[in-house]
Amino acid sequence: MLCELKIENVAVIEKAAVHFGSGLNVLSGETGAGKSILIDSINAILGNRTSRELVRTHTPKARIWATFRQIPEKVQHQIEQAGYEIEDELLLYREISADGKSVCRVNGMPATAAVVRSLCSGLIAIHGQHDNQSLMDPSTHLGVLDAFAQNQKQHEAYYQVYRQLCKVKKKIDALTMNEEEKEKRMELLRFQCDEIEMAQLLPGEEEELQQRRDLIRHAQKITEQLTLAYHALDGAEEEPGATEMLGSASVAVDSIQNIGAELSSVGEKLNELYYMAKDAASDIADLLGRMDFDPRELDEVEDRLDLIYRLKQKYGQSIEEILDYGEQARAELSSMETSTQQLDELYQQQSDLYEEAKRLADLLTQTRQDAFQRFNEQITQALTFLNMPGIRFALNYKKGPLASLGQDQIEFYISTNAGEDPKPLAKIASGGELSRILLAVKSALADKDEIGTVIYDEIDTGVSGLAAGRIGEKLKQTSKGRQVICITHTAQIAALADEHLLIQKKVHDNRTFTEIQSLDEEQRVRELARIISGDNLTELALANAREMLHLHQG
Repeated sequence: MLCELKIENVAVIEKAAVHFGSGLNVLSGETGAGKSILIDSINAILGNRTSRELVRTHTPKARIWATFRQIPEKVQHQIEQAGYEIEDELLLYREISADGKSVCRVNGMPATAAVVRSLCSGLIAIHGQHDNQSLMDPSTHLGVLDAFAQNQKQHEAYYQVYRQLCKVKKKIDALTMNEEEKEKRMELLRFQCDEIEMAQLLPGEEEELQQRRDLIRHAQKITEQLTLAYHALDGAEEEPGATEMLGSASVAVDSIQNIGAELSSVGEKLNELYYMAKDAASDIADLLGRMDFDPRELDEVEDRLDLIYRLKQKYGQSIEEILDYGEQARAELSSMETSTQQLDELYQQQSDLYEEAKRLADLLTQTRQDAFQRFNEQITQALTFLNMPGIRFALNYKKGPLASLGQDQIEFYISTNAGEDPKPLAKIASGGELSRILLAVKSALADKDEIGTVIYDEIDTGVSGLAAGRIGEKLKQTSKGRQVICITHTAQIAALADEHLLIQKKVHDNRTFTEIQSLDEEQRVRELARIISGDNLTELALANAREMLHLHQG
């Protein structure tokens, strides 16, 4: 569960430390006091996408810390699998800079926001005001029913077969294209295969041709410079070359090298230079012997490079890619030429897979229909308790074609008045009714997961009086098995809290600050009175608040 949340420079919150307890934690305060900022901070610490707009004005960065204890085993395993150490508690840290950069840490170790988001998916569930509207979208109803049915294994078994069926159908579609289009495609493939084969390309050929072209283009200059180098080494006409002079120098020093060690060293160097110059002259002579280029060869090299260029424009960025394309084209052509036999096999495969997928889809349908009976009972009981007596819940079911989620098209129908037939939820429920239906749905799903903390952001929207009190009691019941954090404007809910936190806004030196404090009993009385009657705290309002608090504590 979430034990502590520390916030620094987040929007109008300069510094705040919030301690949460087990059971029902309620946050109240004036509209605009910063309750939504608290939710934004929790979303940020869980690795969800955030914005630099969250950073308090004129500060370099916002920082958030969260401490969790009693971590579910599944989450502990995920954390360990991700390479992080965990003992009795989990410490998360998020830093958002004013320039938009973000830093996340798990128990002091760096982590990406995506990793944190994955690890925290089993820690906290946040139900915001927009969740009411999501219930009005029929496309979400199947997901709700599946979550209640806990039919992941049945869906996975079906989906694996369904994916294979889709792959086979795709192959069949490719093979059964229009005959005219098929013939055009085969003609194109034959042309491409022939063009690539006739080119007789070799890997690395282009680089060798480019080098050869450069040699031919600069043959005259290369010959001139090599000739100068050769004459400098070997001599020209009556002028001695460097090789001959080095030989003379070596012979001269050799004749006196016995006189001293230094002369011997010089002699060895001259002798080595002589042989190096002689070898270099020989290499140059060999190169000059091979520099006799036929001018027509340049045209041949240029034509070959031009062919490679044109093929690269069509089939790839290199010779290797061109050859790969040719292999793929040959494989596709061969496949199309033998398509009749393949089609027979694929049609049989498709038939077998369809029968298996249909069988598994029927099993998946059965899990949903069975689950709806239990789901309906729990929802009806919960809504009756939440002051919606006589409510009728129904499942509008249609069997459709096989799809990724099965064959079922469902929508929740509801009747809120006796004698009326159930109609689509989106067309019947009011705002206050949607809040209670959402709570009933979340309560029904509560036992289906191990999430230790559930946050409700103004679940009491559009509700007052007896219905609000019943929502509070339902939240109290839910909090016996897990931590519940609820933002509310309703005194009936706030009076049931195990921990009551007040969020209030203050202005100091023309700057706005938000403070969060835990209330003692007398402070709770005054806050309940404010919720009931506004800022004018009369003795009667205080007495009503005190009686409400004592009634629920008793």
